[in-house]
Amino acid sequence: MLLSRTLKEELIKYLFFCVAAVSIFIIFFIFFFLFQEALPAFQEMGWGIFSTKWNASNGPYGIGAAIFGTLIVTLGAMLIAIPLGILGAIFLSELAPHRLRIILKPIIELLAGVPSIVYGFIGIVLIVRYLQPSFDMLSGYSFLAGSLILGVMALPIIISMSDDAMKAVPRSYKEASLALGATKWETIKKVTIPSSISGISAAVVLGIGRAIGETMAVSLVLGNVMKIPLPPWDMFETTGTTLTSLIVNDMGEATGLHVNALFAGAVILFVIVAIMSISSNILQERVEKKFRGG
Repeated sequence: MLLSRTLKEELIKYLFFCVAAVSIFIIFFIFFFLFQEALPAFQEMGWGIFSTKWNASNGPYGIGAAIFGTLIVTLGAMLIAIPLGILGAIFLSELAPHRLRIILKPIIELLAGVPSIVYGFIGIVLIVRYLQPSFDMLSGYSFLAGSLILGVMALPIIISMSDDAMKAVPRSYKEASLALGATKWETIKKVTIPSSISGISAAVVLGIGRAIGETMAVSLVLGNVMKIPLPPWDMFETTGTTLTSLIVNDMGEATGLHVNALFAGAVILFVIVAIMSISSNILQERVEKKFRGG
């Protein structure tokens, strides 16, 4: 019996190891494939790949404007989604009455499954048409419209996962805090959020990951113009593009070095997501260390 149990444990351990190994292999395979296809563009253009000079017909293929658009739209989406998502999760987990919670929770999770093209149509019909007259813009197609759409798309993921993380905090922690005289808000601030910071960080990374990798919705509201606004922080009076939009709009007709440049954009996008994930893990460790008193 003991031998059988030991054998089962060893089999399960090796099964999990194999699953983890396959996952790591897939990630490295994807990166190797992308880099292999992008290498001719890096060899041909060097640092020029980061320039803003773009000519889809015969080059050059500088994707700097698309990189800038990706970063500025993602930053705008983060400023919208992270605070609203965490506050929404706090309300849903700690403050909402039970009857209201059982209604809101499925609705929020349902929003995460809405196709991105639907958000894009809503962006064109509502957001773009509203922004143009409201801010006296030349066109409602702008980085602001893209940030609003991506922020809304990231919200359901951040709210739902953060809510689950907060609900997983042992009730005894909260009751002990309240018993010591802490208010409801102090308990949320000093106990619930620090105890669930790992889950909240994962929710933020996944939410922003969706924002960075989104294609159709942002393509419909940005205008898809390869340029950097002047001044660069102007999100109201300019159209632009992102790496994902550039790839999806150009890949069908691209040939030669143009294709390699698009793969270079995919490599850069991959690196941006990796940097964000690593940075999030480092920040999470520092926050946990601070609350542990380390």
